[in-house]
Amino acid sequence: MKEQEINRRNFVKVTAAGTLGLMASGNFAYAGTRDVMRVGVIGCGGRGTGAARDAVISSEKVEIVAMGDLFQDRLDASRTALQQEIGDAYKVDDDHAFVGFDAYQNILDTDIDLVILASPPGFRPKHFTAAMNAGKHVFMEKPVSVDVAGAMKIMEAGKIADQKGLSVVAGTLYRRQPSFMEAIQHIHDGMIGEIVAAQEYYLTGPIWLRERKEGMSDMEWQCRNWYYFTWLGGDHIVEQFVHNIDVINWVFQSHPEQAISLGGRIARTAPEYGHIYDHFSVEYTYPGDVLVEAKCRQFTGATNRVENRVVGTKGIAHLNPQNSAIYAHDGSMLFEMTEPGANGYVQEHTDLIASIREGKPINETNQITASTLTAVLGRESAYTGLQLSWEELMSSGLDLSPPSHEFGPIETPPVPIPGITKLSRTTPTSVQKL
Repeated sequence: MKEQEINRRNFVKVTAAGTLGLMASGNFAYAGTRDVMRVGVIGCGGRGTGAARDAVISSEKVEIVAMGDLFQDRLDASRTALQQEIGDAYKVDDDHAFVGFDAYQNILDTDIDLVILASPPGFRPKHFTAAMNAGKHVFMEKPVSVDVAGAMKIMEAGKIADQKGLSVVAGTLYRRQPSFMEAIQHIHDGMIGEIVAAQEYYLTGPIWLRERKEGMSDMEWQCRNWYYFTWLGGDHIVEQFVHNIDVINWVFQSHPEQAISLGGRIARTAPEYGHIYDHFSVEYTYPGDVLVEAKCRQFTGATNRVENRVVGTKGIAHLNPQNSAIYAHDGSMLFEMTEPGANGYVQEHTDLIASIREGKPINETNQITASTLTAVLGRESAYTGLQLSWEELMSSGLDLSPPSHEFGPIETPPVPIPGITKLSRTTPTSVQKL
């Protein structure tokens, strides 16, 4: 099926087919009877280092044996940190430490069972596809793409996981927080009745910024400062807000049908902030004509709020990182659970490694792809100023990847202007290799 032909109906069919394939498959892949789980890490920034540590903490007999990053200094810092933090579980010698755009392939060529994908999201489709072709189990951080073309590559590669019996777990940690799991099960069981509306918020302060140093090429600076370039990070609605978006998709057991959005760039306007927005406000329409208000922003000195609220005919559910509660409309409490302190970051790896060892593969490819695309839908509606349907997004062929990954000149795209910026585009353009 061509990418342009995957509309909302076909997306659901592909998702269902993947799930059925997982259930029917008896081809569970694991590296023979090897006692120790050998793990490679692609992307050695803070999240990659943290995920490697979490994998070791999560289960017995797990070792980190290969690591790679685009930059030597990031790789060296991660190796030093892991040596100190995980002790004997750190088994990375210099021959299994790789640098450069091809580091991911070098790692996949080693004798690993499981690979952690934690490079900037713009690289995820390429790395995930290669991991599936190499027959490796995968933990991949969210989001899994920044555009439609990348999402379709993720979904196609996810089918290989079913065929080979590989486990794939995504970094949507709310799905492994007990309070969320209990509350959403109650919602699905009808505690709040029919869902009539929802609100989701990720209102926080700014994130890190990496300055450009003398001698850096355009590509190096953008890759180091990747959060502020949509082709690498997807903008913060995709990179960060996808957590809440995934929760609402989980609640509805569906993605939205359309979106109309506002967004802009008023607090972070200097060139070092690339070209992304600093705030979004989206109205998603879910099946049944249910409207969902979705807001995210990254401002200094403003009121913070990270919350999900689901309104039903019988009550209201509040889903928060620290606790979840459900109230009837008369104010009486129907359910409450304080988050017991379980670490979702660790539990992701516990579940993944258990699935591999037990021969019961997990494949979360489709659910995280749907949530990623939901975030992309909201972003593109804001960038273009258009109300966009799921079908319009999926048929757009939106591809933000550069023609090649190599150090040298690469343009900084203009800040999107609603009413002028178009949906179908390929940007940025690599000029030449240095």
